[in-house]
Amino acid sequence: MEPTPPVSNVQIEDSWKKVLADEFGQPYFAAIKGFLVSEKKAGKTIYPPGPLIFNAFNKTPFDAVKVVILGQDPYHNPGEAMGLCFSVPKGVKVPPSLVNIYKEINSDLGLPVPGHGDLTHWADQGVLLLNAMLTVEAKKPASHQKIGWQTFTDAVIRRISDMKEGVVFLLWGNFAKGKKALIDQTRHYVLEAAHPSPLAGDAFRGCRHFSHTNQILEKQGKQPIDWSV
Repeated sequence: MEPTPPVSNVQIEDSWKKVLADEFGQPYFAAIKGFLVSEKKAGKTIYPPGPLIFNAFNKTPFDAVKVVILGQDPYHNPGEAMGLCFSVPKGVKVPPSLVNIYKEINSDLGLPVPGHGDLTHWADQGVLLLNAMLTVEAKKPASHQKIGWQTFTDAVIRRISDMKEGVVFLLWGNFAKGKKALIDQTRHYVLEAAHPSPLAGDAFRGCRHFSHTNQILEKQGKQPIDWSV
């Protein structure tokens, strides 16, 4: 039997390393790592690149988390996935779902629609941009849905719920709404809306989650999020 990799092998920000130490020692996590190694050896392209798999955690330390936006799957086209849900690097065309997010921010807060899709500025302010699956095979959406990532990211949501207070969870679409059971709503705030994808029509429009989030944060004496990028 292969030994479980030590926690020190996981390149993740220190506060998360402590909070999630139990998960890194679990057999399922070793299985995820083994799967990814074998896929790369087989010549398959995996997104995002290895150093960016835990980018959401590295950009937003556990103690800094004020808001969680939950995505499903990393982008599966070249150059798009950067380890932050809904976000793409500068210079990459803004994806349709993010276009609709920007339109809602514009109508909700009056902020100009950005010309790029890099949401790092949100992550730096305490917005955890968490995909339920942290990797994907190129050109194959949801290809890593059953390799164990959801066990890990469900644990992340539970730890936030159990160990923090007053976090705002933004759940967009049925997949994200399915995670509501992991959140203690007596301690946290859950805002639900349709998915911003054009496939949902205009159902996301008018949710005003961005102004509502800031109102909730301000009531707690927390700094609101600057939703410009």
